Amino acid sequence: MTCHSQVWTEAPILEPVRNSWDTGTPLVWNRVTDLPDFVYFNHSIHVNKGIGCTTCHGQVDQMPLMSKANTFHMAWCLQCHKSPEKFIRPKDQVYSVEWKPGSNQLDEERSWWKSTVFAWSS
Repeated sequence: MTCHSQVWTEAPILEPVRNSWDTGTPLVWNRVTDLPDFVYFNHSIHVNKGIGCTTCHGQVDQMPLMSKANTFHMAWCLQCHKSPEKFIRPKDQVYSVEWKPGSNQLDEERSWWKSTVFAWSS
């Protein structure tokens, strides 16, 4: 259990989430974002590449109930896909709601991005 092991850990409203985790019983979700049928979105690829929760979902630690912080329209998604180095964070900071990019974020991530992309293609 990632986010809710750190955020609102004692909130009564999240008891169903904790219970689901403890018992292995799936939650019934109320959809916040409804993407078109032709859109395939997978959280895991974004998280595994270093895109933090707050990048897309906003400051969830300050939301008593989850709300939509961004449009999730194609143009919004493409901002990141065109320049991911602006948004990638260290993988140990993906779930951090306090992480902020450093002043040299672009230099650090361009270096990481180049080494990763070239490593994948060879």
